[in-house]
Amino acid sequence: MYLINGAECNVLPVNDRSVQFGDGCFTTARVVAGQIAFLDQHLHRLQDACQRLFIPFAHWVLLADEMRQVARESQNGVLKVIITRGAGGRGYSAAGCLQPTRILSVFASPSHYPRWQEEGVTLGLSPIRLGRNPHLAGLKHLNRLEQVLIRTHLEQTDADEALVLDSDGWVTECCAANLFWRAGDVVFTPRLDQAGVDGIMRRHCMSHLAQSRFRVVEVNARVESVRQADEVVICNALMPVIPVRTFAEVHYRSRELFDYLAPLCEQTTTS
Repeated sequence: MYLINGAECNVLPVNDRSVQFGDGCFTTARVVAGQIAFLDQHLHRLQDACQRLFIPFAHWVLLADEMRQVARESQNGVLKVIITRGAGGRGYSAAGCLQPTRILSVFASPSHYPRWQEEGVTLGLSPIRLGRNPHLAGLKHLNRLEQVLIRTHLEQTDADEALVLDSDGWVTECCAANLFWRAGDVVFTPRLDQAGVDGIMRRHCMSHLAQSRFRVVEVNARVESVRQADEVVICNALMPVIPVRTFAEVHYRSRELFDYLAPLCEQTTTS
């Protein structure tokens, strides 16, 4: 099911800025029993992105109603919401783009996530690096060519997910997930002020870790720090958290951090 500006439709004008320039933002939410997990957080993410991208979107109550409407069509699925700057001219100028486009769609949940949770995943090191850009860092904007290239390369390997570095060689994230690794009682996660996506599940995990016996630290770290960890987990709003079994010929046998986070990530706040 697709909704474009409130109407069931799967056709977008060719002069929409998302098509012309990747000019917009999105979020991807888990639907559980027809309800949206972390609805408020997903709306806040979109609001923050629109503010930082100077997109004059104002119909937040209407969008929330449409999100609930679309979610009711799926017992367990994935809701994707895109906001674009709207239709515009040929050039880069956003002058006259006063009516942003909202696009909602719903899909089936990925069927492999339960198996991944049980068995763990293998990470490969991606040769594709993320460009550092503090103005766009953290945002889930529509410029996803880096992730497309990362995924394209990943699909040519035997790995399940890719560990991704930024252009300076700092560990940043995975292709479609955030990353935590544990050494003793200290849990590390990459700083995302220069590159990467600050995911909703990442924030959720960090808030719980801050109240636990673990100490969570945001760091600039090299690959060797991950290799030397006692345990590695990845997360996103859909997984929601998965243990890493193997990375760079290192086998992680502990699930201490995963066992702590998994039930907390499943007890999602729904609206």
